Amino acid sequence: MAYGPDDPRSQLPATTVRAAEANAPAQYLDFTALAPDEISEQGSRTWWVRGQNFALAYTQARAGESLQRSGQPDEYVVVFPHDSAVAKLTAGSDEAAVQGAAMVVVPAGDSRVEVTADTAVVRLFSAASPELLARCRNDADYAEPHPNVAPFAPWPEPVGGPALRVYPVAAHPYEQGRFGRLFRCSTFMVNLFDPDFGPRDPTKLSPHHHDDFEQCSLAVDGQYVHHIRNPWTPDMADWRDDEHVHVASPSVAIIPPPSVHTSQSVGQVRNQLIDIFCPPRHDFSAKPGWVINAAEYPVPEQS
Repeated sequence: MAYGPDDPRSQLPATTVRAAEANAPAQYLDFTALAPDEISEQGSRTWWVRGQNFALAYTQARAGESLQRSGQPDEYVVVFPHDSAVAKLTAGSDEAAVQGAAMVVVPAGDSRVEVTADTAVVRLFSAASPELLARCRNDADYAEPHPNVAPFAPWPEPVGGPALRVYPVAAHPYEQGRFGRLFRCSTFMVNLFDPDFGPRDPTKLSPHHHDDFEQCSLAVDGQYVHHIRNPWTPDMADWRDDEHVHVASPSVAIIPPPSVHTSQSVGQVRNQLIDIFCPPRHDFSAKPGWVINAAEYPVPEQS
């Protein structure tokens, strides 16, 4: 890991790039250059993309839009990345209101997201919903499971049972020694970073790798360059050149393990990234105080 001494992740246990099968290539899906997969009667525009264990729906929602889900088998996540969000969520007999940037955990069953102001809405569904994986424009890239990625396994149910859980960004400011703004549920871990106003210092990047899980980096504002270095296997045919891919926002980068990677904001104004992991990460969960809602979601025992 190449973290600076002021990066909280420098406290994580050291790892070594393990011998791995040839890894899948990274994927970059820039929605500014791609036609939407769906346009609703209301005029909302939605793009569907996936990783090995999840589906992501990014919707530029128009006021009055209703995003419904029936028979959902497990918890899913709704992220409102911008302060323009005004919405009501319903799950069974539960109702919750959102005003401003927030993450919401939605329980299994029937649910609805009603948007009352134009805003971005991000929905995250686990691999327990294969019909949603099949909706994704890059589904064919996962016709065979990607090597090195551990299969999806849900984490324990929340303390007190299923419920709508709303986590407003404004209620959870950054704290010294904590990495970003981390939340988890039984299916996902989401890190809602504060925006950068201007480019990231190129002398303070953080190249690192993950042993067995993908990272989904969702750019919701600004411009980024994703830097990727693929590990060498004994077979030279598997080697790839380093990648330095410029994307606008909104866009998604799917980073396979154990690629070395770091993302660099390069826009001259607001740049904001959201990191997504499915299922949640054990290493982040093991750091006291890092996961804001840790008391609500138990950590499974590791074998």
